[in-house]
Amino acid sequence: MELPELLKNAERVVVCGIGNDVRGDDAFGVLVAERLKELVKNPNVLVLNCGEVPESYTGKIAAFEPDLVVFVDAVDFGGEGGEIIVTDPEGTVGDAVSTHSLPLRVLVGYLKLRTGARFVLIGCQPAVMGLFQEPSERIVKRAEALARAMADSLSR
Repeated sequence: MELPELLKNAERVVVCGIGNDVRGDDAFGVLVAERLKELVKNPNVLVLNCGEVPESYTGKIAAFEPDLVVFVDAVDFGGEGGEIIVTDPEGTVGDAVSTHSLPLRVLVGYLKLRTGARFVLIGCQPAVMGLFQEPSERIVKRAEALARAMADSLSR
């Protein structure tokens, strides 16, 4: 699915970057969120760097009354390092490899009850996950490309 199609018909969008910026490629979601904060100035878009605790942002997400919530995270789905997947966060394709403890499917189930929004997960296959490792160059480039593509679609 292409980003413009994914974001189509969404009046209010929340983007949640998830990850740990001291565990190599697990920083993917955090990198995307921080770059999006610089690029998107649309008042109908809320970008959150949720770090390792996306469940701590349920109040902010619900209060924003979004039509669409996009989670961006490192996901081990057996692909090549840097490969991107767009999927249902309640599905069983891969596992989020971030250190957050509450599975996304549980978080999404709760937020659906509170918001009625659509939910999507944009995942990136990590290659390096060691503690205190820098994200790989490929992941940094993928994060920048995704942030720019999302900003183009969200800045309408």
